[in-house]
Amino acid sequence: MIVVDPNAVAYLYLPGAFTANAERLLEREPEWAAPLLWRSELRNILAQYMRKGRLGFEQAFRIQREAEALLAEHEYDVDSFDVLELARDSGCTAYDCEFISLARRLDVKLVTVDAKLRKAFPNIAVPLSGGSNAGHEGENAHDLER
Repeated sequence: MIVVDPNAVAYLYLPGAFTANAERLLEREPEWAAPLLWRSELRNILAQYMRKGRLGFEQAFRIQREAEALLAEHEYDVDSFDVLELARDSGCTAYDCEFISLARRLDVKLVTVDAKLRKAFPNIAVPLSGGSNAGHEGENAHDLER
């Protein structure tokens, strides 16, 4: 099992620079987990695509439903104390620290495209890409193929 950020999920359904990496990751690690917040973050990404005319409503809804099915058995609430403590100590957002908190609780890695998060938590957060692309992903969950 691994914890994934919303970009890793989105790259499975929205073609982009890391789609192949996300597909390989799913083959290697088929059990993906996330805090419940991931649903809202993915919806926000999909809403951006709809506003830009890159996805229709039906497509966006289908992607959300498929992604929810993928993580259905592995969605978790997180401890607010832990999240706030992580945010205070790292300077990262509370949103991002939900993913770190869950990865720590499950004793697994967080796969993320967020370079700031990987820098703040190098023992927990690992890049979606490997090899020469490591460290060159976007800074947040909204950098998918602008």
